[in-house]
Amino acid sequence: MQQNMRYVYEIYRQKSFSKAAEALFMTQPALSIAIAKLEADIGMPLFDRSTRPISLTPAGRIYLDAIEQERYLEQDLYQRLNDIRQLNTGEVTIGSSHYINAYILPPVLTGFQQQFPNIQFHLSEGSSYLMAKQLKHREIDITFSCDGTIIKAFDSWPLFADTILLAVPQSFPVNRQYREQALTAEDIAACRHLTSDCPEVPLAGFYREPLIVLHEGNNLRQRVMDFFHQAGIEPIVKLELSQMATAYHLAEAGFAATFLSDHLITGLHSSLCFYRLAGMDSRRTFHVLTNPQRYLSQAVQQLIQYMRDTFTSTT
Repeated sequence: MQQNMRYVYEIYRQKSFSKAAEALFMTQPALSIAIAKLEADIGMPLFDRSTRPISLTPAGRIYLDAIEQERYLEQDLYQRLNDIRQLNTGEVTIGSSHYINAYILPPVLTGFQQQFPNIQFHLSEGSSYLMAKQLKHREIDITFSCDGTIIKAFDSWPLFADTILLAVPQSFPVNRQYREQALTAEDIAACRHLTSDCPEVPLAGFYREPLIVLHEGNNLRQRVMDFFHQAGIEPIVKLELSQMATAYHLAEAGFAATFLSDHLITGLHSSLCFYRLAGMDSRRTFHVLTNPQRYLSQAVQQLIQYMRDTFTSTT
């Protein structure tokens, strides 16, 4: 990347001339002089110095777009050169939710690492919407989503499915009414909830129960709200959280009911009562996503193929 572009990008990244100068190992006056000369050559300012923190002008935004395009070309160039060398080395940056990072990926990445020990991983964590934004801006190599709108925006391959179940603390009196329909964690591990004869319950039977939901921007939150909308019920939301695992532990302690993925429940020794909901589309299919405008390195391609083979063999 050209020197002036490096200067502009670092100022944009740091939102400060002084911090950018420090990161570039140069003095602030020298950096200011270089930017002033560049702006004089262009004929307009790149930075609005009246804002705090410093921000880009419209001309600065155009200049930054050109910088990012050059950075993408450099990344693709080095990826292609590494692949030509036919080395089983490389890096893969994965962005996903805590649910997938904690409950889906560990055995997959462990198995892949055993086959390709020289490939390095970097994990980023956040909501599926944030990860889709990072994938669009090429900050990560792959992410995962079960949201149809997000999936359509990228190259995608279906990987695995999960089922959303209602989880109710054992101490709640409502469980007595649905004793015959209640499932245990052992039932979930045995996949009884996926059989055609698995008993179902109406969501309307639980409308008085306090509920833990996830924050806006989480697919599980949106699906749960759709469940209540379809049932014509207004949920009694007692608490909103960012992670499904936290919701599970609070429900296990008897705080409130919640909704959980069967992948999280499998393997737990839980006292919660689990229910499959009648008339609700509680099955989700997750896809692995890549940016169609970005070159896929051999490392990324190998990982995607490994994940597809792994999930196919377990379904």
